[in-house]
Amino acid sequence: MSDIQTKIVTWNEHDRALGEIVHKRAGKHLESALLSAYRVIDPTLQALPKEVWENEKRKFSFIARGNFPPEYFEQQAVITENISSSLDFATYLSKTYAAYAAGLASGLMKEKSWNEKNTDALMLSLMRSVFSDASVVMFYYFQLLNAKADEERAIVEAERKAAADEQAAVVDTLAASLKRLAQGDLAARIVAPFNGRYEQIRDDFNAAIDSLNAAMTAISASTGGLRAGSDEIASASDDLSRRTEQQAASLEETAAALDQITATVKRSADGARKASQAASGARIDAVNSGEVMEEAVSAMGEIEQSSKKITNIIGVIDEIAFQTNLLALNAGVEAARAGEAGRGFAVVAQEVRALAQRSADAAKEIKGLIANSTAEVERGVRLVGDTGKALSGIVTKITDIDALVSQIAQSSQEQATGLNQVNTAVNQMDQVTQQNAAMVQQATAAAASLKSEAVELEALVARFDTGASGMAPRPRAAATTPSARPAAAIRPGATRARVA
Repeated sequence: MSDIQTKIVTWNEHDRALGEIVHKRAGKHLESALLSAYRVIDPTLQALPKEVWENEKRKFSFIARGNFPPEYFEQQAVITENISSSLDFATYLSKTYAAYAAGLASGLMKEKSWNEKNTDALMLSLMRSVFSDASVVMFYYFQLLNAKADEERAIVEAERKAAADEQAAVVDTLAASLKRLAQGDLAARIVAPFNGRYEQIRDDFNAAIDSLNAAMTAISASTGGLRAGSDEIASASDDLSRRTEQQAASLEETAAALDQITATVKRSADGARKASQAASGARIDAVNSGEVMEEAVSAMGEIEQSSKKITNIIGVIDEIAFQTNLLALNAGVEAARAGEAGRGFAVVAQEVRALAQRSADAAKEIKGLIANSTAEVERGVRLVGDTGKALSGIVTKITDIDALVSQIAQSSQEQATGLNQVNTAVNQMDQVTQQNAAMVQQATAAAASLKSEAVELEALVARFDTGASGMAPRPRAAATTPSARPAAAIRPGATRARVA
């Protein structure tokens, strides 16, 4: 039992009673409704074929009464299959089936009484019958569509499988030929025929094999000459690199030694310049010392004169103390004569006398000190004079030394300038030589790499079988490289401390 038979089922007794009325009334107009519907397919149709008419009457008797036995579904499946072969489903529903339903509805309305009250129920029963039938038609139509789609998918799958088998055969053949090509067989042409679009692949592959065969034959012929030339270039570059490195090493040692000489001369020139500056400073200091000595002698003389004046002043102070002492003595005598009234004055006179005595003692001590100072000042003046004479002699000798040191400093500076210029030139030559050595080393490495690649190329070409006679594979030679070089000789852009 299909799914549609579980959904479209026989009506209840009440609905079947209404359906019986619909069948009786609308059945009178069934033929005209069917003729209108079939004229959508064939406008020239004048009458329904007898078999069609009998089938349609039997189907209408089922759907109008709400009776859907298996016979109905079997008949509807056949009708739907016939319709689908000549008409698309949309046209069938929108035109043919619409004309069929409209004819039945129109006939039902024509048969109703003018005062009948259950017209809506009868029309609903008719529409229920019609739409139930349309649902069955739709179900079987979609079944036909699915079956047709399955059939088309099977055809497409078969065509796809045939194409896949053909493609697999082409891929297998092409893979076998490519495997032979990967193993170096340049005669691996595809002989088996390909069908259709794959024939162009076979032709293109064979053309590529022929072109590659011709190219590898030419390469194999020229590989020997390339290897011989690369050997000669590598040998010459190796010799040139060795000589250039030796020259660069020698020049580098020369530049280093010249750097040391330049540094030594420059230090000597700097020392001479500093000695000249020190001698000039010493001469200036000696001259200044002489002037200071002269000023010291003058100051000593002034100190001597001041000491003499102080001695005279102290003599005056000593005389004043003596006179004061006499006056105090006289005052004491007069106070004693005055008796009791002059006792206080006698005390004052006694104190004045004592003070005058102390002043006289102090003046004597100061006079003695001044006398000693004067002697020392005279001795200092004499010594300063002697020192001034010695400094004058030193200034004369330092002046002579300063002149000699200045000449030595000037000569050393000229030598340092000349050596610095020579050092700069040698450093530039060293730098250029180092760059040349680096370039030669790079050229040697490139030549060695070219030689190695030539050997590798010869070995690779020997792997291919071009089918030509006398092309036996050559043994693969080990790649050679130049001997190791001293690290100091190869230093592109290297810098060394230079004396400015």
